[in-house]
Amino acid sequence: MTHVHATAYSTPPGPQGGEIYRLALPNTAGAAKLSRDFIASLLTVSRHCGLVDDARLCVAGLVTNAHRHTRTSLIRVRVTVRRKLVTVSVADDDHWALPEPPAFRDLRGEQEGGRGLLLVERLAFAWGMTVLGGHLPYRKAVWFTLARTGSEP
Repeated sequence: MTHVHATAYSTPPGPQGGEIYRLALPNTAGAAKLSRDFIASLLTVSRHCGLVDDARLCVAGLVTNAHRHTRTSLIRVRVTVRRKLVTVSVADDDHWALPEPPAFRDLRGEQEGGRGLLLVERLAFAWGMTVLGGHLPYRKAVWFTLARTGSEP
């Protein structure tokens, strides 16, 4: 039996503000679909419908990378929803496999893999990688921020 756990938290008021939602997924082949559905529902309810397609592509790419390239037992998705910005972070417990920055190659190629970070690079307002924790084992997170079209963050 597979368990999925989602929680929502509100951050204190401040310059970053917003609401934080978390989803913990077992590292299985179905994790990418679950993360896509989670982000689509969340952004639709929070009135960020214009960001749904890009968010689904980006989160699926990052979750698929965590599934394929790590041995982590849980993949953690964290979404911070603000008025004009949405930031999504995908964390795993594998500190040995920080992803390589995307190579700028043609997306129309015949290869099946290797497009996740390239899509994030092209679709996101900003993105990056973060090492979490101050002692071994470190966890890493790959994150991206999407901005509403025509809005100044």
